[in-house]
Amino acid sequence: MPPLLTSSSVPALPLAAWSRYRLRVAASNAASAPDGAGATARCTSTGGFPSFLPGAVERIRDGAAIRLAKRIERVPVQTSFSGSAISSSCVRPLKQQQDGDPVVLLHGFDSSVLEWRYTYPLLEEAGLEAWAVDILGWGFSDLETRPPCDVASKREHFYQFWKSYIKRPMVLVGPSLGAAVAIDFSVNYPEAVSKLIFIGASVYSEGPKDMTRMPKFVSYAGVFILKSLPLRFLATRLAFKKTPNEFFDWVQIGRLHCLLPWWEDATVDFMIRGGYNVINQIKQVKHKCLILWGEDDGIISSKLAYRLHQELPDAILRQVRQCGHIPHVEKPREAAKHVLEFLARNTSDKSDQSPSEPSDKSDQSPSEPSVVV
Repeated sequence: MPPLLTSSSVPALPLAAWSRYRLRVAASNAASAPDGAGATARCTSTGGFPSFLPGAVERIRDGAAIRLAKRIERVPVQTSFSGSAISSSCVRPLKQQQDGDPVVLLHGFDSSVLEWRYTYPLLEEAGLEAWAVDILGWGFSDLETRPPCDVASKREHFYQFWKSYIKRPMVLVGPSLGAAVAIDFSVNYPEAVSKLIFIGASVYSEGPKDMTRMPKFVSYAGVFILKSLPLRFLATRLAFKKTPNEFFDWVQIGRLHCLLPWWEDATVDFMIRGGYNVINQIKQVKHKCLILWGEDDGIISSKLAYRLHQELPDAILRQVRQCGHIPHVEKPREAAKHVLEFLARNTSDKSDQSPSEPSDKSDQSPSEPSVVV
């Protein structure tokens, strides 16, 4: 559960800016308030957005987010734990290819496909078959029936999505907690994955164990804080090396999915069931891996990047300079460059690497291996 924030914890912002933003949020929340069936029943023909998105999407000014939001769609995914197919949100490629592995982009904890608004177009421009998929319980899927959102359910749901629509071994990309999702998935379904890419990987947490023993009303109180603007301000501020000019817009984009009527139930269900703990699965990963890390990540220590590099059997480590926790948002061109280079390289023969690009773990210190930026 996130800690309770005091006023001193919130990033310092000019009073005038706070006032402007409060007005924007008030208007945005008014536009997105559920009315019985919630946002799924609202027509947004004037903005061109899918009707199931919260009305607050029309308040977003970020051009890349607007373009990607208009491409979000829901597709049916049948699972064993739901009596009916789950209408699951994703961004599909404009054209599926026959050659080359598809690249499937997950997102971090309590996020959505909009996390990829800057990097997704770059991967498409490079000719990749790119998918962005919302993890069950987060994003913009229709969870009106309140399906379980524990780790096993997230895993099965994603597998059934892959089996129904992707159908080929994929390059699976997991940022932050999405890296734990990717590790858990690849260990259980290795045939579905060709390579793995981790970005600011959050894989050494043992999950919110304390919440499994708490009364439900306490869990809902914690989730209420998770949704709150002060925490979202703080999380956005901590996630980046520099406060972006689009700070207010980014906060709105990051919490847009929280405005769906089932978000609280889905998040509480995940947290009271223990969350992800993949520490013992890391060494079971057999795929080639890229570990990408922001040099100035203020959320996950870079020491954990070195540890992950040592524990994965076949991995290379790259850092992005002057970058925080989310390189694919803060430095999208550099993130895309590292992804493309990793996919193009022949990692089966590490002896071909130049001295400036060490990756052989036998030549590196156990505590702090060499890193290429």
